[in-house]
Amino acid sequence: MGSRPFLIGVAGGTSSGKSTIADRLEEIVGPDQLSLIKLDAYYISRTHQPMEERVAANYDHPSAFDWELLDEHLSTLLSGERVPVPVYDYAIHDRVEDVRWVEPTGVVVVEGILVLWEPALRDRFDLKVFVDTPADLRFIRRLQRDVVERGRTQESIIGQYLATVRPSHEDFVEPSRAHADVIVPEGGLNRPAVDVLLARVRELTAG
Repeated sequence: MGSRPFLIGVAGGTSSGKSTIADRLEEIVGPDQLSLIKLDAYYISRTHQPMEERVAANYDHPSAFDWELLDEHLSTLLSGERVPVPVYDYAIHDRVEDVRWVEPTGVVVVEGILVLWEPALRDRFDLKVFVDTPADLRFIRRLQRDVVERGRTQESIIGQYLATVRPSHEDFVEPSRAHADVIVPEGGLNRPAVDVLLARVRELTAG
């Protein structure tokens, strides 16, 4: 396969199962052969904003992400050098000082709601995957996740979903589905589809 990493983009709506798929690939293939980058790490820095503004921001809109930095990092990985990926803290709605070093392994997976939306980023991917899961399932999963993992109230989650998450999904995430090479229904619960992706990744890393 040579020294250039094979880039895979995994997109889909909030709580669609894209993280499950990406994490599963990393777990089985191993971090020495597959590196995982999550789009959430590239939320723009909001250090200059008070907490009230951070809480009210639309984190599902393309403007919430630092596309220039992510594109720069992918370019660096493709050239064979490691990159310092930001670490994002959901509790403070901002990056922390730490970074996570990502190596230019044989396969690099970039996972996030809008990784197939931004044209320059999209053009870098060798394989584009969209995880397609019904809206009601995605909302229930998001509600459960944000209560348990991020300490948020049901009221705040529902309010955010109606105000920003759902509109942004309809305006930006869902249209990006048209750019996918592979559509995976039901996310991580679709074992046959995950097995097909895994077989492709194993084929790439075998040499």
